[in-house]
Amino acid sequence: MTTYEIALEQLRAEPRRWLVTGCAGFIGSHLVETLLRCDQRVSGLDDYSTGSPRNLDDVRSRVSAAQWERFEFREGSVADIGACREASNYCDYVLHEAGFISVPLSIEDPIGCHNTNVSGTLNLLIAARDNRVRRFVFASSSAVYGDDAAEAKVEAQIGRPLSPYGASKLMDELYARQFFDHYGLETVALRYFNVFGPRQNPSGGYAAVIPQWITKCVRDEECIINGDGGITRDFCHIANVVQANILAATASVRGSAGEVFNVALGGSTTLADLHAMISAKVATLTGKPARPVRYGAPRPGDIIHSAADISRIKAGLDFEPAVSVDDGLDETVRWYAGAR
Repeated sequence: MTTYEIALEQLRAEPRRWLVTGCAGFIGSHLVETLLRCDQRVSGLDDYSTGSPRNLDDVRSRVSAAQWERFEFREGSVADIGACREASNYCDYVLHEAGFISVPLSIEDPIGCHNTNVSGTLNLLIAARDNRVRRFVFASSSAVYGDDAAEAKVEAQIGRPLSPYGASKLMDELYARQFFDHYGLETVALRYFNVFGPRQNPSGGYAAVIPQWITKCVRDEECIINGDGGITRDFCHIANVVQANILAATASVRGSAGEVFNVALGGSTTLADLHAMISAKVATLTGKPARPVRYGAPRPGDIIHSAADISRIKAGLDFEPAVSVDDGLDETVRWYAGAR
């Protein structure tokens, strides 16, 4: 058995209480689903600013009635420290996924980004400290690397953030380390690269590229690549991200606390290749060829090349990505096309 499989078995044998913030969002809802499948007690906090009740409805349809009864939802924001205190009370672990999630929107609204990502995370850290939470795992981002020129990003070497979003995630990491150093709250920062999978919002001007392109291809609409198609990303399926969170929360080695880990596949895919993969899979599923792609201007604040070195999380948490980009796209295309 893998370390992850052992961790899930141990959770089933000794259920714990968890808080998942942003529980109605893309990543948060997958964490809730996995935890409920392991018969955990889960508190969820979400203000529906980016999440959707539909995601929780989908979770409910995929777990048993007895498992769903172990879930307690609170509508509220991490910007409200009272809500943070109430939601984290009696919890063993916090998985903090709530946040302001768009690089372009953070340039338009830096105050909103700061209030949610920095002040909200600080509120939750204070609440977790005061409620004696065992471990606090939170979503950081590859945006922290900014203008670092390294081909494969390593945790100890970062550049200058290129957006308020990247700056906010760096500040979260700094605060988390302070709470470990000064108060003994065990914190783990997970620097997500480009996460994808079912339930990711495909709509709006700030939607992630994979659900947006899949939806457009299914509807026979035109897709636009920002830049020349050579921009690269380390795309990581949601199942791998769930694994990283569970391992980060339950790792018995205290040396992982206070630390930062990349969460990715450790690979690189160009946007041109990604579009080709998506359009081919949609064409196979629907029998209709996709429209030719159109190229547009690069987006302000975007990192040109982003790939992760994942040797540290492999060594520190025994993380082993289980779902490839190709297999993950197969599942994701089927989900968005309605063939679930």
